[in-house]
Amino acid sequence: MGSKNKLKRFKENETFNNVFQPKRSVLNNDLFDMKGNWKKKYFKNSNPLILELGCGKGEYSLYMASKKEKFNCIGIDIKGARFWRGAKTAIDENIKNIAFLRTQIELIEYCFSKNEIDEIWITFPDPQLKYKRNRHILVHPDFLDKYKKIVKKDALIHIKTDSEFLFGYTLGVLKNYPGNIIFAHHDIYNNPNTPPDAVAIKTFYEKNFLKEGKSIKYIKFKL
Repeated sequence: MGSKNKLKRFKENETFNNVFQPKRSVLNNDLFDMKGNWKKKYFKNSNPLILELGCGKGEYSLYMASKKEKFNCIGIDIKGARFWRGAKTAIDENIKNIAFLRTQIELIEYCFSKNEIDEIWITFPDPQLKYKRNRHILVHPDFLDKYKKIVKKDALIHIKTDSEFLFGYTLGVLKNYPGNIIFAHHDIYNNPNTPPDAVAIKTFYEKNFLKEGKSIKYIKFKL
């Protein structure tokens, strides 16, 4: 994507009422006024709240918002030029129960309050293969600790990946972390017991992975 196109999308994001871009200083000082108030101030209902972490173009968030009208969805990513597509589609198609939040995932506990989140999806995150990047894996125990601060009891967490390493790493983490694995499989498109939501939509990257002959792995768990 060219720099001019990126700048154009950044400017458009600033005009979208479904995009929130709090400054890091605001979050670090616990001054983000949407924290604990997403349902009241933005969605204006009491429906369950689903997060998509590292949402990219927002394909999963859009799908869940359009198919699950009694849910509120928030796509989170640091790359605003990517989720611009999802935010614009939501506006063009008048999908009201969705929002996009530009921030780093490690700041998530400053964006939401205790028990505010009902469900989390982590769709094709960077597996962070280098050992020194280990703590940046979105299912590292440090991240799970952050999620635990904002999810309700028995909230579902889903992860989809093409990475054998990340699949195995996640299973290893969950074996030692207080929680409960509900479903796990290394090739969900060849398993008749795969939960429908896990295969209901294929993201841009997922389609490419499948074309390359890669299997898609999926884990559903609770903390």
